[in-house]
Amino acid sequence: MIVRDGEGATKFVEIKVRGSRNFEDAKKIALSIAKTALFGEDPNWGRILCAAGNSGVRFNMEKISLSIGKQKILKNGSLVKEDWEKMVRKIMGQKEVNIILDIGTGDAEATVWTTDLSYEYVKINASYRS
Repeated sequence: MIVRDGEGATKFVEIKVRGSRNFEDAKKIALSIAKTALFGEDPNWGRILCAAGNSGVRFNMEKISLSIGKQKILKNGSLVKEDWEKMVRKIMGQKEVNIILDIGTGDAEATVWTTDLSYEYVKINASYRS
């Protein structure tokens, strides 16, 4: 409930990173993904993978599998089907979004809950002095 009630939040996002060598690496990747722009509802899976790469955890792109909601986008580093964008755009517009990234290097996993950083979030946090 704390995450769902975040200042100005319009989405609850669950990010699961699976297939990591250890919990710490999975958590690093999930936290890095949590910082990506989700408010715009852009179905840009490249942004998610870029965030995973920026986490500092090494992985092989040819082992990556990615799902957003129930839509599988990548399996073993390749697009599952070409017409993924329309469905993922619809999923990104929902109040709850689930992202599952399997990096295929082990058995560990981590889950992070986050929200989007909306205009309202910026407005609320810019309007008071700390």
